[in-house]
Amino acid sequence: MDRRQFCRTTIAASVAAAIPFLPGCERRATVATDAVTSIRGISLSGVEIELERAAIKELGESMTGPVLLPGHDLYDGARTIWNGMHDRRPALIARCLNADDVSQAVTFARERELLVAVRGGGHSWPGKSICDDGLMIDLSQMNSVSVNPETQRAHAQGGALLNALDTASLQHGLVTTAGVVSHTGVGGFTLGGGFGRLNRKYGLAIDNLKSAEIITADGQVRRVSSEQDADLFWAIRGGGGNFGVVTEFEYQLHPFERQVLSGNIVWPVEQARDVLEFYGEWSAGLSDEMYAGPTLMTMPDGTGIVVMTVVYNGDPAAGEKELEPLRKIGTPMDDGVKVQDYMVTQTQDDVGFAHGVRSYAKSAMVKEVTQELVDAMIDAYIPDPRVFITNHVAGAAVQRVGETDTAFPHRNAEIMFVIVSGWMDPEQDAEVIAATREVYSKLEPFTGGYYTNIDTDGFETAGNYGPAYARLREIKARYDAGNLFRLNSNIEPA
Repeated sequence: MDRRQFCRTTIAASVAAAIPFLPGCERRATVATDAVTSIRGISLSGVEIELERAAIKELGESMTGPVLLPGHDLYDGARTIWNGMHDRRPALIARCLNADDVSQAVTFARERELLVAVRGGGHSWPGKSICDDGLMIDLSQMNSVSVNPETQRAHAQGGALLNALDTASLQHGLVTTAGVVSHTGVGGFTLGGGFGRLNRKYGLAIDNLKSAEIITADGQVRRVSSEQDADLFWAIRGGGGNFGVVTEFEYQLHPFERQVLSGNIVWPVEQARDVLEFYGEWSAGLSDEMYAGPTLMTMPDGTGIVVMTVVYNGDPAAGEKELEPLRKIGTPMDDGVKVQDYMVTQTQDDVGFAHGVRSYAKSAMVKEVTQELVDAMIDAYIPDPRVFITNHVAGAAVQRVGETDTAFPHRNAEIMFVIVSGWMDPEQDAEVIAATREVYSKLEPFTGGYYTNIDTDGFETAGNYGPAYARLREIKARYDAGNLFRLNSNIEPA
């Protein structure tokens, strides 16, 4: 048997796996420390570049966590994110285990001007936590949450999920504002602002952020707060992932009774006008404790419905009294609002937004629910189970923070509509996206600005950030002049 034939046998394959550099036998390396050749990458400018074998090996050896290459058993799982629309293949995946790992990965990318994507919880709607032919900095293994009940603070690593933040805090009778799908990551959620069902009482997630550990483009590990690197701390509260990789968030927690008045009231869509017209007037006078927001949707059987999601963060008896006028509107098909565990509502959307679903969304900030907007919502509604109009409710404590106290630019919004679609068949992509955009176009005249966490279409960034934009550009120039962190709602350096 000649040497080439020998290398094709099962025995030789086993030997080659055990001895990476067996002369004459080709074996594809699957981790950076075993790199046997240079590999193709893509630069920040979109030009193809070569990543040298020695540099790849050096990166792998410098990190505690592995650097995965295509072909590794963990590679496909690591590159798979929540939204099934996005199927991309990074040249390298740096699976970080600590801040030093992140620093090494950031430095590697900066020195080579290599395209970088940052994966926290992997819930980026527009798929910006993954890229083709670049470096994916994967924080998924950095997912712990710790709570100090004495100081009422939580520390969440950059790859932690909202469910973990809620669960760890509630064990101590504490809570902070977290989002509405519990398998969302804390990172992108917080950096974009952080809407949740408690934000009318406690403010957005960024209003509860006390400090953060961030690795900036120079590879430096920084602890930022209102006392330290205050300009950078201001910028990350609403400025998204433009300024570095956040590896830990410190949140203010609040005493909380997890048995809360919460749930959904459902009406047939034929009663939408009555419900929404009443909501427009009633919601303007609600207490900080009351969160109530409407969704227009179609059930799989074709039944159109209006769903009002309610969470009352206070004495249930007071909540029942405040909710009573809404319950008298029309004839509900179902009223599931009752005193129950907070996590029932916090996890109710998890299945509808399950991993692997193909999803597209557009967001729209609204200052006031007017008669004209109600008319537009009813006109925009389509009887398609794949497309629905939902919301995040704001106002109250969200509005009491100054417009430029943080980088989040939409303090005057009473509600944010999100036109969402979900489907499984790739052949339906164009059809469903077009339908979603059509719904949005009918609401757009009554809106102003969008939520950067749902920046699917790459909206114009400057106008959306308004008076905060010039300062954001200056801070970006100081900490990331080369715009290394560009896969986001991007703020170009001044």
